[in-house]
Amino acid sequence: MGEARGFMKYQRQISGKEPVADRLKHYNEFLTILSPDEMTKQGARCMDCGVPFCHTGCPLGNIIPDFNDLVYRGQWHEAAQRLHATNNFPEFTGRVCPAPCETACVLGINADPVAIKQIEMTIADRAFEEGWVVAQPPAERTGKRVAVVGSGPAGLAAAQQLNRAGHLVTVFERSDRPGGLLMYGIPDFKLEKARVWRRVRQMEEEGIEFRCGVNVGKDIPAEQLTKDYDALLLTGGSTLGRDLPIPGRELEGVHYAMDFLPQQNKRNAGDEVQGQLSAAGKDVVVIGGGDTGSDCDGTSNRQGAKSLVQFELLPKPPDVGNYPRREERPASTPWPQWPVILRTSTSHEEGCRREWCILTKEFLGDEQGKLKALKTVRIEWYTDPGSGQFKFRDVPGSEEEWPCQLALLAMGFVGPEKQGPIAELGLELDPRGNLKAGADYKTSRDGVFAAGDMRRGQSLVVWAIHEGREAARSIDLWLMGQTHLPSVSAGEFAVHA
Repeated sequence: MGEARGFMKYQRQISGKEPVADRLKHYNEFLTILSPDEMTKQGARCMDCGVPFCHTGCPLGNIIPDFNDLVYRGQWHEAAQRLHATNNFPEFTGRVCPAPCETACVLGINADPVAIKQIEMTIADRAFEEGWVVAQPPAERTGKRVAVVGSGPAGLAAAQQLNRAGHLVTVFERSDRPGGLLMYGIPDFKLEKARVWRRVRQMEEEGIEFRCGVNVGKDIPAEQLTKDYDALLLTGGSTLGRDLPIPGRELEGVHYAMDFLPQQNKRNAGDEVQGQLSAAGKDVVVIGGGDTGSDCDGTSNRQGAKSLVQFELLPKPPDVGNYPRREERPASTPWPQWPVILRTSTSHEEGCRREWCILTKEFLGDEQGKLKALKTVRIEWYTDPGSGQFKFRDVPGSEEEWPCQLALLAMGFVGPEKQGPIAELGLELDPRGNLKAGADYKTSRDGVFAAGDMRRGQSLVVWAIHEGREAARSIDLWLMGQTHLPSVSAGEFAVHA
């Protein structure tokens, strides 16, 4: 470990942020990075626990105490190697992962946890700055060909692992640029797209082929891929947004969040977006209190929304800070579990009214069929004595009307699109409507695999990378009868520069 009393000597520090008034003028990242000396102190706070519970929080099995100690000792190159041993894209997770590792940190029992996410991001950025991240083409090719459909974090991770195993990998992406939600789902102010392109270029240098603008199942039959390739991996994501089928849903001005967010990303990339949805000068209501809704908040404020409100159906969680100590956590989510607490994003800080226990009943329109207001009611939650389920009911006399010309539906996702490869290949679904694939990532069709949100449902970028890596290992084993690719499940790791 670092300093024996480092966790007592140093306080937790994370990146600062550009002032709200300044960062609302642009769509770039706005973090002020800590100095190497400060990062050394943050690494020193890690206690190198006998049982490092941070591992239980990290889906990738990142070897967190090791790279914390290496940063403390100033061994940054070795820290980058240790980090890349388990995570293909730490520069992504270091920015957009909610850091369940930190809420599981043992230090978090009675103090602020180690700044693991901050350390991870700094290691990844320095690795690129120093030129340590280079293409790693395989020494030999197996002659096997694998098609990956979808270039989000699961598809990218799987493609890189399969390529390093020696297989020839082609990634199909229906959008005009690779990256999936990394490119078109996450706003630039959280993840600048130059970082995505940088990884894509590395993968191309390693021998991976990207075919963008190809919608498998429409532009090319999925059945054809099963003939042209030795294995097919589907990583198309969970892209069907949850709808709100209430009166007025057809009005102009009611849109899914994922119709709104990608357009601004395209605009930032220099594209002309005809008929772009814009919050400029409008009363905006974001329906849904999660990360997607928060992204809509930040984008709406940058576009110049007149007013901004975010609705959440659930009760307001306890406000105990982003990193509660054990005694402050709700009894339902004790340490080291992910705590259900009030979380305030940087987009919320920029100006957003948040309403809890509120249900939208109707979209109201004008004579031209355009949205002008929402009708809502307050709700109260209770435990049904018969079923024991947590249910809600309307609060009498709590009806309200909210001025609104742009309503964004950000209530989560209900599964992958069924048209396309799923229907064409006749693949089985699980009870939740996701692609049915077991622990080996095999679907009901021989030679066809699935990973990421398409298999597990809406989840985190870090889980998508985990799924991609594990699916690649399963495919390599299926193709070759053996595999040397690492696995979190098996406790096997491999170091990559």
